[in-house]
Amino acid sequence: MAGNSHGLFVWNGHMALIIIQRLLQSSLVLLLVAFVAFSMFRFVGDPVENLLGQEATLEDRAILTERLGLNDPLPVQYIRFVGKVLSWDFGVSYRTGVPVADMISERLPATLELALISAIFAMVLGISLGVYTAINRRGWLANFVMSTSLIGVSLPTFLIGILLIWVFSVELGWLPSFGRGETTDIGGWDTGLLTIEGLRSLVLPAVTLGLYQMTLIMRLVRSEMLEVLREDYIRFAFARGLHTKSIHQRHAVPNTLLPVITVAGLQLGSIIAFAIITESVFQWPGIGLMFINAVYFVDIPVMSAYLILVALMFVTINLIVDMAYFAIDPRIRSGAGGGK
Repeated sequence: MAGNSHGLFVWNGHMALIIIQRLLQSSLVLLLVAFVAFSMFRFVGDPVENLLGQEATLEDRAILTERLGLNDPLPVQYIRFVGKVLSWDFGVSYRTGVPVADMISERLPATLELALISAIFAMVLGISLGVYTAINRRGWLANFVMSTSLIGVSLPTFLIGILLIWVFSVELGWLPSFGRGETTDIGGWDTGLLTIEGLRSLVLPAVTLGLYQMTLIMRLVRSEMLEVLREDYIRFAFARGLHTKSIHQRHAVPNTLLPVITVAGLQLGSIIAFAIITESVFQWPGIGLMFINAVYFVDIPVMSAYLILVALMFVTINLIVDMAYFAIDPRIRSGAGGGK
């Protein structure tokens, strides 16, 4: 009993140490990204000129420079910038004059819902097809799926979106080609998941955004599954006369998914970055389309806020994946509790 308690204590201590280490690494990454975003204000355009225009007097420029704290040393400005970001203050848009935080709050639900549905589509279909094509690798359907999956890997995202619009919107007229459709407000969250038009508008952009990740996950799962099926313990299970379905579900699939977690998690994190192209093709009113417009008008506060937000999402997903891998993999757990 005492040995089990000691092992549990060591495991919990090791888990806490890993969490602290990952949090410190994530904080360092976010500070570096914040420095890059802060540098955009200094080296991409003149914030005073962007806010006042070229017709402003020298006195107006001096007053605004002092008010923005641009006369302070760079380290002081950077610390002030990080403090504002931590309080969800990204400044005011040069183009619209609206606080960037309000713009993000208005558009973030659209991007998160698109990313969520795309991730579910990529994970569920990718893992299912990967397992199926590995188990039935000599079947004609599995070979057909593997052949057609090359489309999702080789074609660029914007071209896939245009093809889907042409087939399902122009030719067949089944689904909308742009916009988010009808939405419903729930406690300040504007969602399209509860309306028919909102769901119909979500289909094409979600498939476009998730198709590339789905094909990568499918091919990765298939490769790992084939490796697992060649392992000795799988052959021993077959030799014992266990049911084939039981061997696949209880032994092969769980061990296949362990190495897939990290890669799949990073791929799902990249959905946020790929959303820029998808939102542009389908005119989806999310933060990706907001960033494209900001680049066009050199709207530095919006660009820097988007950079920090995407980095935060990547770091968060990566942290969750690391913790999930540690919690699921029995080899890491046994290593954590088995040593002093």
